[in-house]
Amino acid sequence: MIKSSLLRQVSRASATAVRPPTYTAASRVACRGFSNGTIVKDQHDPSRIEDKHDEYSTAGKPGAFEHEGQFSRTDKTIKIPHPEEEDMPVQKPVQGRGGFHFKRTLASFSLEDRVGVVTGGARGLGLVMSQALVVSGADVAIVDLNREEAFKQAELLMETFRNENPGAEKVPKVTAHYADVADPESVNSCLADIVKDHGQIDHLVTSAGFTENFDAIEYPYDRIKKLWGVNVDGTYLFATGVARHLMERKSPGSIVMIGSMSGSIVNVPQPQAPYNAAKAAVRHLASSFAVEWAHAGIRVNCISPGYMLTALTKKILDENPELAQKWTSLIPQGKMGRPEDLMGAVTYLLSDAAGYVTGADLRVDGGYTLT
Repeated sequence: MIKSSLLRQVSRASATAVRPPTYTAASRVACRGFSNGTIVKDQHDPSRIEDKHDEYSTAGKPGAFEHEGQFSRTDKTIKIPHPEEEDMPVQKPVQGRGGFHFKRTLASFSLEDRVGVVTGGARGLGLVMSQALVVSGADVAIVDLNREEAFKQAELLMETFRNENPGAEKVPKVTAHYADVADPESVNSCLADIVKDHGQIDHLVTSAGFTENFDAIEYPYDRIKKLWGVNVDGTYLFATGVARHLMERKSPGSIVMIGSMSGSIVNVPQPQAPYNAAKAAVRHLASSFAVEWAHAGIRVNCISPGYMLTALTKKILDENPELAQKWTSLIPQGKMGRPEDLMGAVTYLLSDAAGYVTGADLRVDGGYTLT
C-alpha cells in the first residue's frame, strides 16, 4: 500500500514537471520581483535558465559596483585632529534656562544641598551639564585642564543664575579646579581640594573626553594613548576616587559617565576606531561599577549622546559641510542635538527620581542607533 502511494506521488510530480505554465508572460514579470535573483532565459536555448543574482553582488569582486554600501563605510580621507587649546571656540552658559518656576514637577528631581563634580566642565557638553546641576540647586566643582577657563565659567554660571533668579535666597556655589584626568596624583589632589572647598562630594559627571578622526592604520600611536588616557583612564580614576570618598563617608551617591553612541555602533563616514573602543569601555565601566558599588548605595549610569552641535562641532562642520548632510541624513529626527538636550538626562540620573536606576545606558541620539 505504501509502495502504490509512493508511485502515485512520483507520477503526479512527473506530470507537474512537464506541464506547461498556466500564468502568462505578464504574470511572469510580476512574479520576478519576489525572486532572490533575476531569472533570464537564454535566447538560443529556451531550456537553459541563468541566475543573474551574483551580477548584483560586489562580494569577491574588488572595485566592482563601488557605490554599493558606500553610505555605511568609513572614509579614510577624513582627518580631523582634536584642536589645540588656543584653537578651541569660545562658549558661554545657556541663557534663559535657570529661573525659578511654579509648574508642578517631582521634588525628587531637585539636587539642592548636594555637591556635584563635573570633569571637562568648562566647555562643551561638560559646561552645559555643569549648568544643569546649578539650575537644579547643586553646588558644583568644575574640573578642567584649562584652569583659567574653568574659573571664568564658574563665575559666569553663578552670574547667570543671579540674573535669572533675582532675589534668590541662595546662589549655588561654583568652584574651579585643575586636573589632568589621566594622572592619578593630579586626580587625587583635585578631589582633596574639592572636599576642602565644599566639605563633601555627592555626585560625579565624567565629561572629560575628546575625539578625533584618523584612519586606524595611520593613527599616531601617541595620540591614541592620549585619547585613551583622557576618555577611559580619566573616567576610571575620578569614578573610583569619588566612590572611595562616598564609602568612607558611608553615604549614598550617584555617578553619570558620559559615553557616546559610538560605544555601541560604528559612526560613518569618519574613521575613529580608538574613540569608539574607548567609549565602549566607558559604557561597560558604568555597568561594572554599578554592580560592584550597589552595596554601598552608589548608583552608576551612562549617557550616550549622539551628534551634538557644540561650539567645537559647529566649527568642524563649518570646515566640512558635507559631514553635516551625511550625519543628519542618518538621524530619524532629521537634526543634530543641542547640548542642552542633555540637561534633563543628567539631572534625572543624578537625582533621587532615578533611585532604582543603575547600570543604565541612556542614549540621547535622536534615534540614530535605532536604524
